Amino acid sequence: MQDMTDHALYAERRKRLQAKMQHGIAVIPTAPEMLRNADTHYDYRHDSHFHYLSGFAEPEAVLVLVAGDKMETILFCREKNAEREVWDGFRYGPDAAAQQFGFDAAYPIAQLDEKLSELMGNQPTLFYPLGADANWDARLLRLREAVKAKSRQGIHAPAELRDVRDLLNEMRLIKDVHEQDIMRRAAAISCGAHRRAMRFTRPGMFEYEVEAELLHEFCRHGARQPAYTSIVAGGANACTLHYVGNDAQLKDGDLLLIDAGCELESYASDITRTFPVNGKFTPAQKDVYEIVLASQAAAIAAAKPGNLWVAPHDAALRVLAQGFIDLKLCQGSVESVLETESYKQFYMHRTGHWLGMDVHDVGEYKTGEQWRPLQAGMTLTVEPGCYIRPGDGIPKELWNIGIRIEDDVLITAQGNEVLTQDAPKTVREIEEIMRYE
Repeated sequence: MQDMTDHALYAERRKRLQAKMQHGIAVIPTAPEMLRNADTHYDYRHDSHFHYLSGFAEPEAVLVLVAGDKMETILFCREKNAEREVWDGFRYGPDAAAQQFGFDAAYPIAQLDEKLSELMGNQPTLFYPLGADANWDARLLRLREAVKAKSRQGIHAPAELRDVRDLLNEMRLIKDVHEQDIMRRAAAISCGAHRRAMRFTRPGMFEYEVEAELLHEFCRHGARQPAYTSIVAGGANACTLHYVGNDAQLKDGDLLLIDAGCELESYASDITRTFPVNGKFTPAQKDVYEIVLASQAAAIAAAKPGNLWVAPHDAALRVLAQGFIDLKLCQGSVESVLETESYKQFYMHRTGHWLGMDVHDVGEYKTGEQWRPLQAGMTLTVEPGCYIRPGDGIPKELWNIGIRIEDDVLITAQGNEVLTQDAPKTVREIEEIMRYE
């Protein structure tokens, strides 16, 4: 049985969505359970939109919102079943769910089609995650056709179909105080995991041994799952952006890039740190590292209300471009390196993304053709990097250096708050925490 929270918060979100809908009906299913093999399922994870509005974590559930002259919030969920609960654990059932989670009504999931064909009647617009699942598209269109068949009775089907995510994405983009608190706690757990990994790492270990330490730290603080598959990339593996093999042996003299964060109460954290396997940066590693660190500092300084989304990226790029020139990786002026995009050989991704219930969270980055301004409550990552593969003209001491430094940043009215500041990232801090006893 899940721990109960203040469900007035979820009720208020549902009301806000209904106000944005004005008139119509919204159908928002949770995620299905997925088989891993035979009759064994993957650990269940609800749909983020569904949970954002309901706080309800069980599978086989659908939220229906009616907006207009009559406002209703309705949950469809599994019925109570004593026999299944012996095997699979507690389930609320419709009556308890309606009471505990503050819905106007709740019904067994088996009644969904029957009830929906009634609820759709004379609604001008049907809102649902359009195109997200072909089976749901077909099911709702079939029900809409069934309502059309009642036209001789004076009952009309929704004439317009709209993607409910267009409304929900904008709601979720601005984190409320409750969400900010969870994300701070998730960040604190992940910072502890990165500190643990730094203390644990030694030459000769395997990447998966370090990954196990991360997962241990997540789990022992109540974050049962990582927010995404952890990247634990030693040496040349760090130059593969989405490396998840995590099975190579760590070599003395190499760097180790760890991109890992926990999920806590449905909210993600996302941290990257890069440090020497043996606890001591070489001069070449330190030179590259300090450039990336300075670029991140410039990006974080630009992450403040009123600045455009692209401002942190642009700030990081200028520092990186100058650094690549200093390292003789790029030639010419900063302006020419930026104009020709020659830097992309060594830095090929953006400097961040939205963060929230999804690690790459929802929300548009542009309004029309214009980058959107940052505002208080938005949460983003700031993650510049440098990835140097062997090649002609590249100093050999720089080969296979892959560095990324990533923090989670909450935009505040005054500027920003770095949620993950407790994960060591200066050269001095890293070498201090890795000092052998």
